[in-house]
Amino acid sequence: MIKNLGRVAVLMGGWSAERPVSLQSGQAVLDALLQQGVDAFAIDVKKETVLQDLLKENIDRVFIALHGKGGEDGVIQSILEVLALPYTGSGVAASALAMDKLRTKQILEGAGLPTPAFVVMDDDTDCEAVVASLGSPLIVKPTLEGSSLGMAQVESSTELKAAYDAAKDFAGDVLVEQWVTGAEYTIAILEHQALPVIQLKTPHKFYDYSAKYQSNDTEYLCPCGLSADDEGHMQRLALSAFNTVGASGWGRVDVMCDADNKPWIIEINTIPGMTSHSLVPMAAKESGLDFDALVLAIMGQTLKASNSNLANKANGTKHV
Repeated sequence: MIKNLGRVAVLMGGWSAERPVSLQSGQAVLDALLQQGVDAFAIDVKKETVLQDLLKENIDRVFIALHGKGGEDGVIQSILEVLALPYTGSGVAASALAMDKLRTKQILEGAGLPTPAFVVMDDDTDCEAVVASLGSPLIVKPTLEGSSLGMAQVESSTELKAAYDAAKDFAGDVLVEQWVTGAEYTIAILEHQALPVIQLKTPHKFYDYSAKYQSNDTEYLCPCGLSADDEGHMQRLALSAFNTVGASGWGRVDVMCDADNKPWIIEINTIPGMTSHSLVPMAAKESGLDFDALVLAIMGQTLKASNSNLANKANGTKHV
């Protein structure tokens, strides 16, 4: 397989607020590929030069290690489609949809999948009315950011106004969501399978940017402590959510369980982090895949996509 991969470009960096995390993910992926003998190299993606950088290199396929706007939202995927370069992860439409927290929740609701109640705020929104409608506490989120950037838990209308003012400086609309009080879990998806569930425990108010990438006091429980039946139910729910937005290849679904142990889908991530603190590598390790093997498994998906495309061309199949 390694020989068939050819020359692999690892795209990292980008221009979103998640650039620092993407550089860490990309370097970890690059190191793993090189360790396995893959002819791989890095491209630090810049908006002004990304097309030229891709065109000037002899590239057979791409590992996308970009997070956030421009990398996880279908933009880079569109460019790679035009260049006919096989790439890791979800396609254009699913990437764009899953990146938008608001649209994702609307799709999940329409499919009858459980996700917390919410409203979208603007400058004219009555904060007291929001608290009266959704209760307290609440979580405030920019709809087009990842890594918990711009997020805040609030207890009152005054805190809600301050959190909104901070969140609106990030990309997208500002989403206010009903807080689910209970345990937090994440489920990695790889090759149409849900990996072992991880339970997250943090002394922070929630699993924020610091808890994800900087703190050493966050606990990751895998096995997660659920019964086999409850874990299986959560895995099936995560797969259903992942498939509902059309995601493919690999990714992660975040879930909160309430006091009655009912799971609620919080978010779908189509290009999760691949750093030393990241969750997908933890789940993969529990299922028997070390980091290098995980990277190769994700990369190997591009070979299957390439073979499928070649077969379709040979058969005269057209995609609409």
